[in-house]
Amino acid sequence: MRSLGADLRALRKARGLTLTELAEGLGRSVGWLSQVERDLSEPSISDLRGMSERLGVPMSFLFAHASAPVEEQGTIVRAGTRRPMGSGEEGLIEELLSPDLADDFEMIHSTFQPHSAMQTPANRPTQEMGYVVSGQLDLTIGGREFSVGPGDSFRIRHEIYSWANPYNKPCVVIWVIAPPVY
Repeated sequence: MRSLGADLRALRKARGLTLTELAEGLGRSVGWLSQVERDLSEPSISDLRGMSERLGVPMSFLFAHASAPVEEQGTIVRAGTRRPMGSGEEGLIEELLSPDLADDFEMIHSTFQPHSAMQTPANRPTQEMGYVVSGQLDLTIGGREFSVGPGDSFRIRHEIYSWANPYNKPCVVIWVIAPPVY
């Protein structure tokens, strides 16, 4: 069964932080953080708040482990219990479809709001695949421009990319990202 500790470790590594760097940022010892990542210690609400700020995830993302029945944790993600990710500031609402971040990849459900756009192009050390469920999305990948719609899929291989939904309807995309970045 995957756990909060496993997800914290995956997030820390995805952000390129060492145990020492994160522990110092939290005002905690490396030993304590190591125990949290191995599920031997439980962080306080204040600790979780600090972790969410430093790792760039909402606090609700860190609480979701407790919401699934024990027999489903690490295996099943129910539609109403997906963990929200990111701030949604650019008009992008994301939820984790994977049970946790401990695998070699993650699955994300993304909803791009109408008339929204990525403000700053991204370039992540990942391979990403997207499948458009509904709506339409404009992509720039490695300097090439594309428009994708329902049933289309696309790949981004460690390239500069950006997105825009200049249309009147939301666009829903299912992503597979390796390695996990959230």
